[in-house]
Amino acid sequence: MARYTGADCKLCRREKMKLFLKGSKCEGPKCPIEIRPYPPGEHGRGRPKETEYLLQLREKQKARRIYGVLEKQFHRYYEIANRKTGKTGDVLLQLLERRLDNVVYRAGFAKSRDMARQLIRHGHFKVNGRKVDIPSYLVNEHDVIEVKQKSHELTPFMVAKAEAGERQVPAWMEAVTEPTMRILIHSLPVRQQIDTPVQEQLIVELYSK
Repeated sequence: MARYTGADCKLCRREKMKLFLKGSKCEGPKCPIEIRPYPPGEHGRGRPKETEYLLQLREKQKARRIYGVLEKQFHRYYEIANRKTGKTGDVLLQLLERRLDNVVYRAGFAKSRDMARQLIRHGHFKVNGRKVDIPSYLVNEHDVIEVKQKSHELTPFMVAKAEAGERQVPAWMEAVTEPTMRILIHSLPVRQQIDTPVQEQLIVELYSK
């Protein structure tokens, strides 16, 4: 399985903003973007000409990196969104939000999407009573995602219970920690409920060339 193995903090510096890829480290003073708020590399402090194509590319790369999706898969999401009714950019973001790793992260059961992917891969979650270990699984309306009972005593989930309520959970879902740890999907997300800082129209313009 292809995956990014480089330094996550370089991705934040490249996009000149916090993408919150490292959990609690991103909120502290040791976050590299606080120390070096410019892109990495020899020419990081240069001033490249901001063309229309560059702006579109940066938005696409930013969205990919926030959700932890590689180019081939991201482009496939765009093609699916382009075939559906509604604004392509809105549908694209909705598909990314519906990924199981994103749902686990948004519910506060993991510190980052990377951590959520690892927990899912290790088989700690069930969807509607069936084990699911695919991070890209798309949840649907009225789905119930549960942490396996025997996994409740693991450190990540103990921490999630202790910190329940500290992170705002999107309105389209509900996170429950007692007596069982589960996530209820009340409805599919709409653009107004997605706080991801990307201009999806620029991504659509890039891919539609």
